[in-house]
Amino acid sequence: MPKYVFLHSFEAVNHTKTKDLPMKPRHLALAFAPNHQTSSLAHVLMAALLGILVCGTGCNTKNDTVSQAEKTEKDRPSIAETKAIAENGFIYGLPIVMNYAVMYAYAVDANSGQFKAPFNQIHNEAGVFTYKDTAVISPNSDTPYSMAWLDLRAEPIVLSVPAVPKNRYFSVMLCDGNTYNYGYIGSRATGNEAGNYMVVGPDWNGETPPGIKKVFRSGTQFSAAAYRTQLFSPADMPNVVKIQSGYKVQPLSAFLHKPAPPATPAIDFPKIDKDMVKTGFFDYLDIALQFAPATPDEKDIRAKLARIGVGPGKTFNFKDLDAEHKAEVLLGMKDGEEKITAAIASMGKRVNGWQVGGLSGGDRAAFNGDWLKRAAVAKAGIYANDTAEAAYPMAADDSTGQPLDASKYNYTLTFPAGQLPPVNAFWSVTMYDGKSQLLIQNPINRYLINTPMLPQMKKNADGSLTIYIQNKTPGKANEPNWLPAPDAPFYVLLRLYWPKETPPSILPPGAGTWNPPGIEQAK
Repeated sequence: MPKYVFLHSFEAVNHTKTKDLPMKPRHLALAFAPNHQTSSLAHVLMAALLGILVCGTGCNTKNDTVSQAEKTEKDRPSIAETKAIAENGFIYGLPIVMNYAVMYAYAVDANSGQFKAPFNQIHNEAGVFTYKDTAVISPNSDTPYSMAWLDLRAEPIVLSVPAVPKNRYFSVMLCDGNTYNYGYIGSRATGNEAGNYMVVGPDWNGETPPGIKKVFRSGTQFSAAAYRTQLFSPADMPNVVKIQSGYKVQPLSAFLHKPAPPATPAIDFPKIDKDMVKTGFFDYLDIALQFAPATPDEKDIRAKLARIGVGPGKTFNFKDLDAEHKAEVLLGMKDGEEKITAAIASMGKRVNGWQVGGLSGGDRAAFNGDWLKRAAVAKAGIYANDTAEAAYPMAADDSTGQPLDASKYNYTLTFPAGQLPPVNAFWSVTMYDGKSQLLIQNPINRYLINTPMLPQMKKNADGSLTIYIQNKTPGKANEPNWLPAPDAPFYVLLRLYWPKETPPSILPPGAGTWNPPGIEQAK
């Protein structure tokens, strides 16, 4: 992620329509890293990777990785094969490279501007995102974050959580370098009781010690743990900080009060910035795959990548490619990006102007070797929660299919009586600028409307709840229900944390018994 930051927020969900969205540019910005805007490294990465590069010195050399990857004419990929491999490799590798970028900015480069803490240490945020935070697009302003990047090479890491009041939602999402969510700790998954949980690397074969409630196995040697702790109001922040102080991350040896095992070799992680990613996509994939043991579902794609010199221990030198291979690699990557964008647009279901479902995260089994789906989810919003943990309907259109634009219209979103979003935890509706994809500066410093705000809001005579979505105040009487919008195109994201499974329910997304009502132009 580059100015990368971690999530989505972790819920950074992007637009899915590529032709009729009001946002410019109309292509989807990467959700990796704390920035999804033009200045973010994530966005720059995609723009640079897909740019037309002019062949410079060394273009005509035949001493390149494609020509040398295989020693025989029979196995050496043809021009057409090179393009196909580059396309498939880009689709397969995009989430992995995005994740590497975030990890580098958050846990490796202390001067990145996004650095949080070294590996195996937790960083707590004593606040939520506002319009001043520009590192992550579509940021979540509901839950202060804590996060830790885990190095699992030497020994397992123990994550300890305190007892959390039953009325307060919290979750810890475990996501590996392949962007698979391989486990959860928290209100839904394990309850609000205190506990110790152990995270192990892909090759760990030890015994589970006493005092560990559950073991989670990462598919890669480096992993992320993303904590969300519900905030009820600005005045509630000290209570959140108290809970955060109880989150502990420590090596197993420290947990057991035993000597630490021998240290693993230090890694000189290659820097990643806007210049280095211009032609370095497969270089970074090389690096990341060293820490991601192949699984059976990866056998075919890994073999194809090896034919062009990509894989653990290999080196892909784009600058050394001859002109033909260089052009085909770029075209293959461009075609791969277009397929990813098309996949995002086709995922989920359109209901009342909302895109519902299709872009949730999951574990390895959930993706089942579907690299295109994995890439689409990462590009639309890397580190997305599993559907069981959170659902994310997004609306960039009103109920008639017209793009939302507060410079032209005022809008209303009305939930009928007894038909608020069905959740076990809480829900929120958050406003984003259609161009920057960030929160909106506004006179009342309100970026969302959520469950904890309901007691202060006004209901209609029939018991329904109307949210006023517009640029100017709807009047003092209606301001408790006002979600300020920019004087420009915008989109809103409805987050349902721990959605209910029994009717009425948004699950399964797009086919559930409940769907969000349409956003209407005010009369």
